[in-house]
Amino acid sequence: MKLTARRQARELALQILFQTEFAPQISFKTFLEVFEQSLDAEVTSYAETLVQGVQSNKEKVDAKIQASSAHWKVERMATIDRNILRIAVYEMKFASEPIKENIAINEAVEIAKKYGTTDSASFVNGLLDQVGKAY
Repeated sequence: MKLTARRQARELALQILFQTEFAPQISFKTFLEVFEQSLDAEVTSYAETLVQGVQSNKEKVDAKIQASSAHWKVERMATIDRNILRIAVYEMKFASEPIKENIAINEAVEIAKKYGTTDSASFVNGLLDQVGKAY
């Protein structure tokens, strides 16, 4: 899978995870269907893998984030930042084929620059660096 396809998949997964926090009664598959016609099957497939992976490992993913965050509770983090972190931690630590930490961190930082606040990229970078060092 090309890097651009993976980036698109991560961004789509972020959008779906964000939406499911506000409308948990709606299945993530419903949100995914909205995008399926306009995106490559490779993108939607990997996005689905990420969303399912984050959701099925949410407690463990959040525990790793919390253990590396001295000053922020996971539930108090900005929704965008929290879900960017979840995707990256899932890919680094829980995916069936984990990706290298530096790649996961770089991807998360780039997505944070695009979707987060002016502080998101440095927050995500610092926290994921701690996750990588801690485990």
